[in-house]
Amino acid sequence: MTAEPRPTVADVMSTPLETISKDATVEEAARRMQEEGISALVVLTSPRSIVSSTDVLGAVADGRDTSVLTVADVMTTDVETASPELYMEEAAAMMATYGIKHLPVVDDDYVGMISSTDVTAHLS
Repeated sequence: MTAEPRPTVADVMSTPLETISKDATVEEAARRMQEEGISALVVLTSPRSIVSSTDVLGAVADGRDTSVLTVADVMTTDVETASPELYMEEAAAMMATYGIKHLPVVDDDYVGMISSTDVTAHLS
């Protein structure tokens, strides 16, 4: 009996990668996430950064004006990343270890995004 191949991050990652500028408003980021049906956007900065729905909710809960507040003000910087060749079990372990819900997938550059929802769907 042949064992089924273990799924890798490349097998389930979301592509194309959705990005946003650090200068965009938090309101714009929220709108983009809603339009795309996603919960995080990669911010093209160094170090690597993302803005997530959790970042947006935090800004709203704090009573900040999201129409002028920029992504740079709320984004998560220096984020963990995953290789496309990483096995899904390893990606799940990384997310649990770091307490995160999104992993940008990086080869030489960004190639996709994997979320805790993707992990749950493919490991259940």
